[in-house]
Formats: sequence, structure tokens, C-alpha cells
Amino acid sequence: MKKILLLSDTHSYIDDTILKYVKQADEVWHAGDIGDLKVTDAITNLKPLKAVYGNIDDAKARATFPLDLRFHCEEVDVWITHIGGYPGKYNQRIRAEIYTNPPRLFICGHSHILKVMNDKKNGLLHMNPGAIGKHGFHKVRTMLRFEIDGAQIKNLEVIELKR
Repeated sequence: MKKILLLSDTHSYIDDTILKYVKQADEVWHAGDIGDLKVTDAITNLKPLKAVYGNIDDAKARATFPLDLRFHCEEVDVWITHIGGYPGKYNQRIRAEIYTNPPRLFICGHSHILKVMNDKKNGLLHMNPGAIGKHGFHKVRTMLRFEIDGAQIKNLEVIELKR
């Protein structure tokens, strides 16, 4: 079993509260718009990190992290990208792959809007953790925490922080 902390859209912001949750996880996954790599450095000093770059990320972040990351965690096929869309409205760049070879867990960021939804048509769970950084229009900063135990995704928790 792995405890995952899922975050996105830090936009160069990291603080002790975020790091408190990092310490409680087995792994941290970042769905892009990292900003300054001091964010990912702070995380990797504490826990293993899987991350993708987002549309605001510079050449250094793009050289460090991929646009898409697909991997298995326990028995769950996971795909992380920054701009992914939502069930029924997936980004055109990834749409064909989602339909022909769907992961079990599809993660994206970008919108700054936390959403977790089942895509029954493609048999996957879609997660967007919202934004944990302070830049953007969101009123509440959010992250997701959950566990992957074999083929199960369970104990999903929304973490909300004041802006």
C-alpha cells in the first residue's frame, strides 16, 4: 500500500503546511505548473516525487520533468499530464490514447478547480487536485491525499488550505 499526496499548480509556492503533508505521504505526485524548481527540490528532500511540467514552466523544468508520465503504482495504471481536460472533454492531444488505452487513474491540473470523477465510458478515475499555490483565481488552495492498495484506490481525502 502507498499513501499518495497529489498536488498541482504550485506556481513557485511551497510552505511548511504543504511540507507537513508531504512528510505524511509515501510519494508525492505533482501535476504541473511547478514554477521555481525550489518547490520540487523541497519535496524530493523529503519524499519520492513523480511530476510533469505545465504550461507556465520554464526550460529548466521542462528538461527535468516530462509532459506526460505514465507508470504503475502497485496494480494501478496511472497517467499524469498537466492539461488533460475532463471525461467527455479530454484535451485533443491525449484523446485518442485515452480512448484506445485508458489508464485506471488519469490525473491532470491546470484548471485550478478540484474535481474527482469517474469516467464510466473509459473505465477510469479522473483526478484534478486543484491548485495549492497562491497564484490564480482560486479562493481555496487544495490537494488530494489517497491510498493505492493493490488495484484499489481508496481513502480519498480533500485537503483545503486558506489562500
